[in-house]
Amino acid sequence: MTAPGGTEKVAAPRVTAVVGLLVVFELVSGLLQGSGPALVPAVQDWQSISASQAQWYMAVQFLAAAVGVPVFGRLGDLYGHRRLVRIALVCIAAGTVLVALAPNLTVLLVGRALMGPLAALLPLEIGLVRDRLDLEGARRAVALLVGALTFGSVLGHGLAGPLLELTGGVQATLCVLAAIACACVALSYCAIPESRTRAPGRMDWAGALLLGLALLLFLGTMARGQAWGWTSPRTLGGLVLSLSLLAWWVRLERDRPHALVDVRAVAHPRSATYYVSGFLFGAVMLGGQAVGISYLAASTADEGYGFGLTSWEISAWGAVPHVLAFAGASLVARVAARTGYRRVLLLAFTLMAAGNVGLITGHATLPLFALASAVSGFGMGLALGGLPTLIAERSTPDRTASATAVYNNLKTLGGSLAGAGSAVVLGSLVVRDTDVPALSAYLTIWALNALLCVGALALQVLTNRETDAPGAAKNRRSDTRPHSDAGTSAGA
Repeated sequence: MTAPGGTEKVAAPRVTAVVGLLVVFELVSGLLQGSGPALVPAVQDWQSISASQAQWYMAVQFLAAAVGVPVFGRLGDLYGHRRLVRIALVCIAAGTVLVALAPNLTVLLVGRALMGPLAALLPLEIGLVRDRLDLEGARRAVALLVGALTFGSVLGHGLAGPLLELTGGVQATLCVLAAIACACVALSYCAIPESRTRAPGRMDWAGALLLGLALLLFLGTMARGQAWGWTSPRTLGGLVLSLSLLAWWVRLERDRPHALVDVRAVAHPRSATYYVSGFLFGAVMLGGQAVGISYLAASTADEGYGFGLTSWEISAWGAVPHVLAFAGASLVARVAARTGYRRVLLLAFTLMAAGNVGLITGHATLPLFALASAVSGFGMGLALGGLPTLIAERSTPDRTASATAVYNNLKTLGGSLAGAGSAVVLGSLVVRDTDVPALSAYLTIWALNALLCVGALALQVLTNRETDAPGAAKNRRSDTRPHSDAGTSAGA
């Protein structure tokens, strides 16, 4: 179903302008997200809060994103992606202002929660460019958006420290970031056309509430699992209850004509492979970031392994995989034009598996360790650009944003589970009579990451065997939709 005015694509100059503005939003999104972890110690000192309280500074935004991304995605499909991009930017700007001016921890956490829609921007933008561009143009646009997000994260991570020193304090730094976010709100009213396709039906608020409750309970329990103990009644009870709520939600959504998420389409063989791969990808990418930083900081004199790098050295060496991820995400459309997107994902997970094996074999030599990280980072960039593109193309035009929102949430859930699993491994495999993780703990985590990549690789090989020849790409737009047994819109 389309809005009046048809579905013709805008002229090329208009497309360039629109994608350019969306790239700016993703660059700022990456900047805000990348600077967050780097500023945590300074925020902790500014607010005089404990380490456990500082943990919620990051966690509350992830929780808000988990709940809000599916809602923003579905509302964008129903009422227009540009409209919801603007609303998301307003929420983000308000959140950054509250964070910068927060007089206490409560206001600080409210501000961080309002920044949750940062994760909703990319699904909404993918929905918009898919509606306004042809297939090849949309693929290039998604690659640019993902590349901008990745590059923004690199900038946020690398510039947070210098900006902190330049401004003379964390509050001034946060005010600069707030000003940038507010500028994006004004920019969103310049030369961005609204998407023309509209999903039928209305918002499934009951489904959104139930999903939000289940995700909040699950992610909240995972965040506190280490403090409570992974085998404690509170942890196990929270996980069982959250999974029960998710199972109930799936059963309800399956029978709704205009559900928040079309679970039948998600489970369809042509789409399910990519959703599962997204979950595994999130586990490897998000779950392994802190592990690598901890290893770089460890020293052979104290722990018996690692490289003993200082903070600025960690930032410099740690930027290597991020830069390669930006390169991979930026090049994915060009590579796929020659090989097809399915082969791009095969290459992506192969590189990620090889990179994690390289971390194991090169853990004693910094250049080899950095090389392995770079190989894995380039594979992550290819996956970052390839997975949402394929998921969007296998959704109907009126479900694009909500489909990519589901992928985003599954990636986050995978990272949450992997982060908790890494904490268990690091806490269990320790140097005798200490709580210091042993070298075997890091090697085990990298081996598990490699196995997850092999699992995702096997999924690509065993399923979705249809040809993705570059020459046929232009003719596949109408053939990239999963079929829905219920006859409703498929894809999310």
